[in-house]
Amino acid sequence: PLLSPWLQMELEALRSIYEGDLCFRELSPVSFQYRIGESGDPKAFLIEVSWPETYPQTAPVISMDAFFNNTISSAIKQSILDKLMVEVEANLGTAMTYTLFEYAKDNKEVFMENQPVNTVTSVSNSISIGTPDVPPSKKKEKKEQLSKTQKRKLADKTDNKGELPRGWNWVDVIK
Repeated sequence: PLLSPWLQMELEALRSIYEGDLCFRELSPVSFQYRIGESGDPKAFLIEVSWPETYPQTAPVISMDAFFNNTISSAIKQSILDKLMVEVEANLGTAMTYTLFEYAKDNKEVFMENQPVNTVTSVSNSISIGTPDVPPSKKKEKKEQLSKTQKRKLADKTDNKGELPRGWNWVDVIK
């Protein structure tokens, strides 16, 4: 189906914003998936947003039926969808797919606070890097331990090779 100019603009914006973002998937020109959280994260979840013909005047179809979400309880899925729908109502008439994905990213911890973490399922392949139980035989200086949120913030700022993006420490001279 041919997209309206509005949808075409939003589609191109989404493509340029999320270009190279491994969490974003375009299922069709009117249907998108976004993974909130890293793939090894037990609290990660997938949101699927589809545009009906009358979008953005009417709400997009938001779904969490992806197989990726099968460990998340239906109550939590429903609560996430309810919170996203509040956001949808606030943004009706505007391009909101990016807003919804960002809102979900910003509120991931709140969304998933009641989700029990089943460490038995498929998360066994997550290797922790800071192993504190190694005897300090050769290392004399003690590296500071980062909390999970600090590590997560650090990981968000770096690319997948652990390098900071070009210009991360540039000073804004124009201010």
